[in-house]
Amino acid sequence: MGVLKIVQGIMKHDPMAIHQEDKYKKNALLLAVEHKNPKINKFLLKNYYSIRSMVEKVDEKRNTALHFAATLGKKQQWRTSSAAIQMQWEIKWYNFVKSHMPSSFLGWRNEEGKTSTEVFEETHAKILDDGVAWLNSTSQSCSVVAAVIASVAYASAATVPGGDNGVNGVPILKGQPAFNIFTISSLVAMCFSITSLTMFLSILTSNYTIQDFLYNLPIKLLVGLTSLFISIGSMLASFCAGHFFNLGDPKQHTSFYIYAIMFLPVSAYVLTQFHLYFSLMKSPF
Repeated sequence: MGVLKIVQGIMKHDPMAIHQEDKYKKNALLLAVEHKNPKINKFLLKNYYSIRSMVEKVDEKRNTALHFAATLGKKQQWRTSSAAIQMQWEIKWYNFVKSHMPSSFLGWRNEEGKTSTEVFEETHAKILDDGVAWLNSTSQSCSVVAAVIASVAYASAATVPGGDNGVNGVPILKGQPAFNIFTISSLVAMCFSITSLTMFLSILTSNYTIQDFLYNLPIKLLVGLTSLFISIGSMLASFCAGHFFNLGDPKQHTSFYIYAIMFLPVSAYVLTQFHLYFSLMKSPF
């Protein structure tokens, strides 16, 4: 299907062109759905009142628009780098087309006797397996990191820099800014690392049904990654605050530059994962 501006130009020049069909009896809407072009599809649905007759159209093999939405073409290019996120896109696209279909067409069978649901399950079997494998690999790797951070954060939270006064257990360094940063960041690191670990374990124990890829698994992955990044940053902040007390006064003012450099690896990793965050958070339609 052509670019949206080309389609708009054709429709402006010849509005009746929307009803024309190719040799396979596919009209403009069926072609837009087949080639998974949301912009053209939304343009046609929004600007033409006779769109209902186009939605109810079937091609020579009795395929409806929903059958085309359910089909994953062999040469179809992925819109994301992850099979799991691509699976989410495919489900959203199918549901988007389904929301504009008459209820009588939901159980429609094509020439091969297949409904759109059966076509979706059949053509998306491989990408489903790839998505499961990718989620398992990602969750296993991240859960190990989260478990290590939780262990380190717990040990840090149980260790009081400078010790206590030996009377009522009040820390000697209580009230100092660095001590407050150490205490808060240790707690934050432990809480978010446990949250991250819980999310990744819930992904690993999921049933991995098709509908799980719509919201359940992506939300868990997003929460898990976000919690993991926060826990890593908090752990580094806790380490820097605890290490600050070991420096003499002349060196303390230069330590901030060293601590800032320590955060660069985390920042670099977050930047490399930005495309995944963007894919998880954006709405395709």
